Amino acid sequence: MPRVRFQELLQALQQFRLMAEVGHSKGELTSIADLVDSFIDTPQMDACIKRFRALPGGNALIDSRYPALQPNIAYLQQLPKDSLGFQYSNLILKNGYDPEFFRPRTISSDGHWLTQRIATTHDIHHVIGGFATTPEGESGVLAITACQIGFPAYVMLNNAAAISSFRLSPTSYPQLSASINHGIAMGFYAEALAIARWEEGWERPLSDWRQELGITKPANGFIYGLKKTAA
Repeated sequence: MPRVRFQELLQALQQFRLMAEVGHSKGELTSIADLVDSFIDTPQMDACIKRFRALPGGNALIDSRYPALQPNIAYLQQLPKDSLGFQYSNLILKNGYDPEFFRPRTISSDGHWLTQRIATTHDIHHVIGGFATTPEGESGVLAITACQIGFPAYVMLNNAAAISSFRLSPTSYPQLSASINHGIAMGFYAEALAIARWEEGWERPLSDWRQELGITKPANGFIYGLKKTAA
């Protein structure tokens, strides 16, 4: 077996092991971060970076090493209630999240930078897309980025979630599949969320951001949605 193929096989085995750990830990953040990082130096990440660079503004973001998100929650809470910043900070506070929960990573390589950018802006995608932080809502919001740039760990997580639900929890599968399908449709029709410079428009109304991005049917109000987020 050629050395490259052997290395890819070892990576795949490691990723399946990490996927199993995510399942056993019920989505514990360290397990997910380990899975995300396992794809950084892989052909799958190379393909993802190529898709990201092909987006308008993608090269500029990645070549300038645009900074990872560093939100000031106290400041964002002072913004108008219909603004992206207020809605995002509200999500963080209501769920008791640490806004800097994400794993520190070097951004020396394209793969490391893109991984950190996706990790730090994930919760903004919940607000923009209107998906809840329930397991079904998580799958819906992951589907957006999986569809738009093929972010490897998100593709794997959603495939695993769909198979697991179909096999082990068939009564919950319709809700999960509906959320994933909603996220895929949003990802197909909307502008790429990974490109957005959220930090430069915290004060803008959430509705303005959605209109600019082409999100015409957010998940708010659906069973897997953030029901009280501003439309």
